[in-house]
Amino acid sequence: MAGTEMISNSESNDQFFEGVEKLIEIWFTPVKHADLRKITRQQWENVLKIVRCEIISFTQSEQVDAYVLSESSMFVSRRRWILKTCGKTTPLRCVRAVLQLAQETAGHSRVQNVFYSRREFARPTAQLKPHDNFDSEVELLDSFFGDGRAYIMGPEKDCWYLYTLLPLEGTVDALEKEQQNVGIGCESLEPDQTIEILMSDLDPAVMDIFTRAASANAAEATRASGIDKLIPGMVIDDYLFDPCGYSMNGVAKDGCYMTIHITPEPQCSYVSFESNVSAASYDALLARVLAAFRPNKFIVTVFATPNSPGADASRQLKKFSSLGTYSQKDAQHCRFSGYELHYALYCKFPS
Repeated sequence: MAGTEMISNSESNDQFFEGVEKLIEIWFTPVKHADLRKITRQQWENVLKIVRCEIISFTQSEQVDAYVLSESSMFVSRRRWILKTCGKTTPLRCVRAVLQLAQETAGHSRVQNVFYSRREFARPTAQLKPHDNFDSEVELLDSFFGDGRAYIMGPEKDCWYLYTLLPLEGTVDALEKEQQNVGIGCESLEPDQTIEILMSDLDPAVMDIFTRAASANAAEATRASGIDKLIPGMVIDDYLFDPCGYSMNGVAKDGCYMTIHITPEPQCSYVSFESNVSAASYDALLARVLAAFRPNKFIVTVFATPNSPGADASRQLKKFSSLGTYSQKDAQHCRFSGYELHYALYCKFPS
């Protein structure tokens, strides 16, 4: 969320900001001594000019560099790059530059996998190309990575889009052999999981916290909302926009991260939560997030590798028992090479 780039609608005289984010994640094949963190801040700033956003703040752990942006966040680890941007940003336009930097500066020449996802925009026609429609996004991604696979999940107005790569025949065996040759071990098969909760139509009293009128600074908003208690042990880097809006990154010693972005305006209230924290069940975390923000509607997605603690978490969402005030409107399950995905849409029962 940014405090700028507001769109005025003369018909309803409202202020609108597109809180829905575009999320791209690229994994590179492990190579000895290759590291995306060799890319300098100035180089990243040049990349982000293409995206139409800029770096606001920075924090890091031993395993991940975390950047708060004027429109959401970026995370950089040894072989994974994550960019999540809202508003009218154009993240897919920077992919070519990132691939070039990965090869020339970081030493990564092979892409292992790509995930691009987003919820349906509130105002899709306001987006800039190629983000004005999913077909154009897929076409551009295919121009970089070859033939990928595109998915559309959920009902039309609440659908969630996903693009990922098709696995090459024998990819796992080839990667294992390559890693043994460079002395890395079977790191391509490292456990991985991500939960994302995309919330809309939120409680106005909660959203008021994330305005300069109610909170003097970001730390005050973080404490008042309970964000600091969602995942213990996170070093928090937060930012409160003027006059409203909030972004935060959290990093832990074990390499886990979380990120939250809030668009509090009543006409377009939206909150996104994402983390790769390892858990056998996400029930308690999901309940804490919902209690903190009190959305009327939300989408939850869980990606998990079969060898991660989160492998069972996606299946457990099907029978999640702590949603007494919500009903599940849609749910879908997909299995990819190396990952399982569960998507679900929930709406609050009428009061």
